[in-house]
Amino acid sequence: MKILADMHTHTLASGHAYSTINELAQAAAQAGLQGLAITDHGPSLPGGPHRYHFNAMRFVPQRIGGVRIFRGVEANIMDQQGTLDLEQPLLEELDFVMAGFHEDCGICGQDIDRNTRTLLAVMENPRVKCISHPGNPVFPLRYEEIVMGALATSTALEINNSSLMSVSRKGSVGNCSEIARLCAQLGAPIMVGSDAHIAQGVGIFGDALELIADAGVAEGQIINASWQRLLDFLEIEE
Repeated sequence: MKILADMHTHTLASGHAYSTINELAQAAAQAGLQGLAITDHGPSLPGGPHRYHFNAMRFVPQRIGGVRIFRGVEANIMDQQGTLDLEQPLLEELDFVMAGFHEDCGICGQDIDRNTRTLLAVMENPRVKCISHPGNPVFPLRYEEIVMGALATSTALEINNSSLMSVSRKGSVGNCSEIARLCAQLGAPIMVGSDAHIAQGVGIFGDALELIADAGVAEGQIINASWQRLLDFLEIEE
């Protein structure tokens, strides 16, 4: 199985990442990727970019060095109603919206029922195409309910390679394995992302692919393992 587009990367604009869009695109080209999503954090995360950053992404070329650039965001979930930290009209202008829980921003804590209800509400937003790092142990979830919700709303659940490398969100491996197992069993869509915060991390998917294979996930469930499947999922024409 080959991942054709890295759908989770961060630039300098995220405040705690270290490469430019051009540097990420160059790394994607060197890794043989066809596509790259720029998914800087939403403005509510400490150090994150102003909302104008996302409005100004219209200036980013669709292709850099032969790589298709998807203008995106990793939005922050702000409350139990599933409100995100970018308004809906701005989300509509982006190619790709992923959303997730983050510490020091919006919802915090170990309330598994609240977290599950909140994430199910987020998945009802048609602009949200993917839930970022749902295996984060800081935000426990009822995984079977989440996977069923992902299937019902055609929302991809991310298997985040960075979480599996103990670079961030330590303790995620078991949770991600359970998510992948349930996705394999129920047929829910998965997105694989590097969560690169520097150019050298772009296209690094090895741990995620191993976990997915061990769980028995079918290739057809991996959104970014097929170029046409990815474009159809994002409702984007070539």
